[in-house]
Amino acid sequence: QVQLVESGGGSVPAGGSLRLSCGASRRILGINVMGWYRQVSGKQRELVASMTSGGSTNYADSVRGRFTILRDNGKNTVYLQMNSLKPEDTAVYYCKMTSLQNTYWGQGTQVTVSS
Repeated sequence: QVQLVESGGGSVPAGGSLRLSCGASRRILGINVMGWYRQVSGKQRELVASMTSGGSTNYADSVRGRFTILRDNGKNTVYLQMNSLKPEDTAVYYCKMTSLQNTYWGQGTQVTVSS
């Protein structure tokens, strides 16, 4: 059973930065899309950023220009560099990896931005 393990969450003041990382417990073949989602209690999980194997990216309007998604295909790892954080970025962040056969989710990591 493949597990995605996230790290890098924490608490920062507004304007600060964090870098989230997500790696697979074992190699996954044929990953097409890697992405990050976030969820606030009582609300739906929403896409933050994603990147295809070809390097195409997609960002939520609310984070474009502040967040950057990066991936290391050889290591089955995806990163989310978050700069200029705002209190409204506070959420649990989840990574997701999608192959032709399966979709994998991380366990989530809390990001808290104080005003």
